[in-house]
Amino acid sequence: MISDVLQKARDFETQYGPHIPDTERPAFHATPTIGWMNDPNGFSFYQGECHLFYQYHPYSIEWGPMHWGHLKTKDFLRWKRLPVALAPDEEYDASGCFSGGAMELPDGRQLLMYTGVQRHHDAEGFIQDVQTQCIAIGDGVGYEKYSLNPVLSKKDLPKGGSAIDFRDPKVWQGSDGTYYAVIGNRTEDDSGAILLYQSHDCLEWEFVRTLDRCHNQYGRMWECPDFFELDGKQIILTSPQDMNPIGLEFHAGNCTLCLMGSFDPEKGFTRERVQAIDYGLDFYAPQTLLAPDGRRIMIAWMQNWDTVGSKPSHCRWFGQMTLPRELSIENGRLYQRPVRELETYRRNPVIHHHILVSGETNLPGVQGRVLDMTVTVKPMGPNSYRWFRLHVAKDGQHDTIIRYKPDESTLKIDRCRSGLPRDIVHTRSFLVQPQDGEIKLRVVLDRFSVEVFVNDGEAVASAVIYTRQEAEAITFEADGQVLIDVEKYHLVFDRED
Repeated sequence: MISDVLQKARDFETQYGPHIPDTERPAFHATPTIGWMNDPNGFSFYQGECHLFYQYHPYSIEWGPMHWGHLKTKDFLRWKRLPVALAPDEEYDASGCFSGGAMELPDGRQLLMYTGVQRHHDAEGFIQDVQTQCIAIGDGVGYEKYSLNPVLSKKDLPKGGSAIDFRDPKVWQGSDGTYYAVIGNRTEDDSGAILLYQSHDCLEWEFVRTLDRCHNQYGRMWECPDFFELDGKQIILTSPQDMNPIGLEFHAGNCTLCLMGSFDPEKGFTRERVQAIDYGLDFYAPQTLLAPDGRRIMIAWMQNWDTVGSKPSHCRWFGQMTLPRELSIENGRLYQRPVRELETYRRNPVIHHHILVSGETNLPGVQGRVLDMTVTVKPMGPNSYRWFRLHVAKDGQHDTIIRYKPDESTLKIDRCRSGLPRDIVHTRSFLVQPQDGEIKLRVVLDRFSVEVFVNDGEAVASAVIYTRQEAEAITFEADGQVLIDVEKYHLVFDRED
């Protein structure tokens, strides 16, 4: 039985979504049917296809009462739009169906686990959002909420846990058949923690342990957790709120965090390494899946909460996801590479070898806004250059700059002139590790974004840009002398929807 609230959202999508031309959207990044998109939810395989749900407010390009939008894909790049999956239509989720996960059940149905929010006033009159965990089960298009929701509430929290910040379950089935979920929580010291729960049937859950705690070291509340094994290491991904900068590794505000270590069922998680996930300007709430071929693939919201007020005035959708990325552990770090499926859409190769750059230059055939390009920068000798700049999405007024300084081993992304209409933070620098003095930059452009993969995935920087599409020049610039190799492909897609 479809509620009136859900039917209204589906009717709105059907009426207005098809009127947005494909040219007003990215070519291959996931976007909402219409309206607002934030966190990816339920990124998982179901009946042989990848499903992606997302936080969704179809009625405006501003955050509002959260629904679950719905997409699916066969190759992580061409997205088919499906009807709204969840709407805030029950007492326990009347103020929003917040983030969560999904999985295929043994009986062939698809389970969604999400955070339901109820809003009320506390004893002093302040508004509080009480958060609980809820279940819906369906067939890949329609979903029925469990009659005994919520399945986890305040009574299921460990001592000191907050029912106001208790959200974002990520669910999976272990090799022993047991179901597990990790959930973000705020503890008595007013900082974040990741809680682990287990279940025999996905309906009745019990607390197992606290996996890791923030202790006010890395931000405060830890949102959108994920927990998985990767190349022999146990990985926790989470998105801290109110992070303070730590050198060039973490920036201020809402950030992302990779905790790498080991896990023992008796002793719990032991942290061995901490690093940022993305070093750009727009990246939050990543979620992963395990593909049938064994790859661990991650996607995230390519946006920043502190910049959501800066958007084109004419847009009818807002928010997009990153390019899905294959994860690995190499040299003790989290590495990320674009999904290999991207290479099947490459067309019209343009290749230049051993090009001397001194000052600013362009190269024949190297331009565009939907492309995959790798630039390898090689010094001519010791101290041969002070900096190298790659300019993309450029015309006489606009310019997005990727700058490398060899004496500092820093890469900087600069979108000050990339079409955003507000004076907000537009630059970020981070450390990289040149290989024999060389640095490799793989740049993926898709109309409204740039993603830079450094040294085959050692570090990644993502940023939204709103430069007009006619700004498609690409130039190379050096203070001094460098040699560069350039391999550029145009990317061509036919959308499934």
